Amino acid sequence: MENTGMGTERQLKVVVFSFGFKYGPPVDVNYLWDVRILPNPHWVPELQPRTGKEADVAGYVLESAAGRQLWQHLAALLDFLVDQSLAADKKTLRIAIGCTGGRHRSVAVVEKIAGFLAGKPVDLTVFHRDIDRDGQTS
Repeated sequence: MENTGMGTERQLKVVVFSFGFKYGPPVDVNYLWDVRILPNPHWVPELQPRTGKEADVAGYVLESAAGRQLWQHLAALLDFLVDQSLAADKKTLRIAIGCTGGRHRSVAVVEKIAGFLAGKPVDLTVFHRDIDRDGQTS
């Protein structure tokens, strides 16, 4: 049990990462969410070679109607999962976010989740498994 500096409160280790389904799904996760329902920057020539870490690519994904609605659901679910994991004395919560190639949509969503969780009593690890694989998603 770790001390967060706030009394005797426990801290949950949360690992959030992006991946591309075309490279295979991860196996050791608590939750895996497929975000291939969101608009794909791959089909926008000026966004295609870039990543979901960049503001305009992330905006294309997250500011769409589907992106805004997905975020409303995810934010509430993340609050619930963190609270319940702490209450159940869980040590680690692993969340994988997947899109086709792991370069645009899943990266944007993971970065948004990371910003959201930064204010929570968690020990956060973020990585992007496939972001540099080949630059080609579909």
